[in-house]
Amino acid sequence: MLRLHLGPADLCRVRFVDRLHPVGTAMLACQALHDPAAAAMAPDLVAAAGTATSARGVRAAATSLRHLLPARGRLPDFLTPFDGLDSVAAGLAAIRSTPARRVREEVAASYREVAATPLRRAFAAADPTVLDLFGRALDTWFGAVLAPHWSTLTTVHQRQLADAAHRLARRGLAGLFDGLHPAIRWRPPVLEVRTWWSGEVTGTGEGMVLLPSPVAGPLPRVLVEPGRPVLLVYPAAMPARATDPAVDPLAGVLGATRAAMLRRLAEPGPHTTTALARGVGVGLSTASEHATALRAAGLVATERDGAAVRHRLTPLGADLIGRPAADD
Repeated sequence: MLRLHLGPADLCRVRFVDRLHPVGTAMLACQALHDPAAAAMAPDLVAAAGTATSARGVRAAATSLRHLLPARGRLPDFLTPFDGLDSVAAGLAAIRSTPARRVREEVAASYREVAATPLRRAFAAADPTVLDLFGRALDTWFGAVLAPHWSTLTTVHQRQLADAAHRLARRGLAGLFDGLHPAIRWRPPVLEVRTWWSGEVTGTGEGMVLLPSPVAGPLPRVLVEPGRPVLLVYPAAMPARATDPAVDPLAGVLGATRAAMLRRLAEPGPHTTTALARGVGVGLSTASEHATALRAAGLVATERDGAAVRHRLTPLGADLIGRPAADD
């Protein structure tokens, strides 16, 4: 367990990453899509990766990345840079600007439990040739696997931000922290995070940046660098079918999350509150609140089934989305 001690200067500046980092997301995805528990949160990306790697160039890139990156656990911090948000090229430039000493230290630490190979030794030595190979492989893999789904990933991210803003407005900072992920607990003034490393860490005084991601992996990740805000990346499920609010007319009337919930209810169930939360990529409490609002509008009917609560479309709800209600 990592215990992160946060002071007033950190808590006054808790905020969310306003957009996904292309290279940072790719780094996480390279690991997560090979972890069964994490892959279950983004099945469409797993399928895309399988299809894309049938091409020779992409297969070679994926092989290089799997060899150079640890299969699971903590990634070298310099591979998930704060800078370089604008593009893959900008992110790779930020990685290449990392001092060689830091590259050597962080890569060597990540290789402690893997077999040494000539390529890994060269990477750990910050060999420019291997860093170039790594950059080309990542660029190729991103273009084939993540780029076609980038709008969906962005939609999931924005939906999570809306969920978090709703929770913060209703329940304050404690409610925000406690609703992020089961592996994150708020014990003022300590944020306990079950992650890949343990210990006692003090905030930097520069605030905290939160990043929900469908490719974070099975556990949250924490990056603490002096002079920068603490970065907390935590798993967020990708909806089975993410509908872009820009092309969903219902989203403009009901909001993106409620529209997605209605469309989810038209698919085969059972539709418990937990299943709905996972299906549309929001927290359990938020899904419950939206279901309550939809029920009050006569669009959803709810009944208790033992310890679970099941939801279904009413005829009015089915008419609204132009689809028949699915049976459980």
